[in-house]
Amino acid sequence: MNNTIKLKSDNKIKNYFAYLWQDWTAFEKIWLVAFSLINIYLFYVWQDSWIGLIASLTGMLCVVLTAKAKISSFYYGLINILAYSYVAYNSAYYGDVMLNMLYFLPMAFVGIYFWQKNSKKKHSEKKVMITSLSIKEKLIWFSASIIILIGYGLFLKWLNGTLPFVDSATTVFSIVATILLTKRLTDQWLYWIVVDILSLGMWVYIFFTPNSDVSMLVMWSAYLVNAIYGYYNWKKMESAQNNKV
Repeated sequence: MNNTIKLKSDNKIKNYFAYLWQDWTAFEKIWLVAFSLINIYLFYVWQDSWIGLIASLTGMLCVVLTAKAKISSFYYGLINILAYSYVAYNSAYYGDVMLNMLYFLPMAFVGIYFWQKNSKKKHSEKKVMITSLSIKEKLIWFSASIIILIGYGLFLKWLNGTLPFVDSATTVFSIVATILLTKRLTDQWLYWIVVDILSLGMWVYIFFTPNSDVSMLVMWSAYLVNAIYGYYNWKKMESAQNNKV
């Protein structure tokens, strides 16, 4: 009896990882494995925190699955949100903490719902349907983002936060990108690219302080590479879906 239960459990794990890795390109596999190994190596060399390593590894898995438009990305994102918030709080990036706990956390559940609702089943796997903003909509979203960015930056400056306007930019653009992500819009990746560049700069700044965390540098570097690839891949998937309509 115990052997039977163990066999079924092993098969479930095997099937899960088989599903997780299906339809992966060589680039995607190399990207994830390479950054993960670099992250683990630097974790031991710099003796970083375990919570930072967990945040980095789950975050990388989350974004690469998002680039592949897989709903499972949200589940890894939930772990990343909690771990990253802890690291950001210790570095006085209060905007990032509020963004993750008050926005990303509930939006992860919203995203799961809408992606499930707007997907089509193909060969036992759900494919998320992708679209884009019109030129007018792009201008409205960007203009509103800049106005809110300035106001929130002044608020973070009042809180004596680290790099308040950069922190504000990553927060506001992340909110916009997440809304576009939930709506399955390719335009999200342009905002993520800006967020990743600014966030990488923020953690480079922190790297030269006592609160340094090299795992965050690796994570945001990986995010930037993935965001560029994500834009390319979503445009390709969107074009393929439109040609089938």
